[in-house]
Amino acid sequence: MLLLVGLGNPGPGYANHRHNIGFVAVDAIAARHGFKPWRSKFESEIAEGEVGGERILALKPMTYMNLSGNAVAAAKHFYKVPTESIWVIHDEIELAAGKVRVKRGGGNAGHNGLKSLDAALGVDYWRVRLGVGRPDRALSDADPEAVSNWVLRDFPKADRPWVEKLVDSVAENFPLLVAGDDTKFMNRVALATKPPAPPKTDNKTEKKSPEN
Repeated sequence: MLLLVGLGNPGPGYANHRHNIGFVAVDAIAARHGFKPWRSKFESEIAEGEVGGERILALKPMTYMNLSGNAVAAAKHFYKVPTESIWVIHDEIELAAGKVRVKRGGGNAGHNGLKSLDAALGVDYWRVRLGVGRPDRALSDADPEAVSNWVLRDFPKADRPWVEKLVDSVAENFPLLVAGDDTKFMNRVALATKPPAPPKTDNKTEKKSPEN
């Protein structure tokens, strides 16, 4: 079994925040691959499914971000899932908006959800980092609350097209992660979310007819 975790905060007031893109991505994966309906267990919403012949338990902690580790640890111990078989999808301010990176282990960069998971599980789980950009660095250096205010705020309307494209591509290509091909997964998502090239212009000077 693989344990697929989306990080976020519960309740409609948080639903469209940058911090909740992990919830949004896991919802999209569950819908795309026909998981069973969501139900409550382990202080979480969980849904079961199968992808590429592998049993998957999707989990969204309902404990709020800074206690996510409690919920994930409960599911891990109940199902005896190895830490290296846990995949966590979360927002990442150090990545440009719309970018994705996958890695196993590493630091938490101050992310409260990852801090909680590190304390409960250790660090040997997989992270699927979805870039949400960050506020201006000069502003964030001057204001300690700038980063919190950034992630705990709705995506603006102008960002919704790239958010939807990113989440859809993560869901579509999730079987590559299950198969262990994280490099191909990242490449496929990058191609799907790459902005279209500007139309080519004809630089040839149009010949003018001689005047009569």
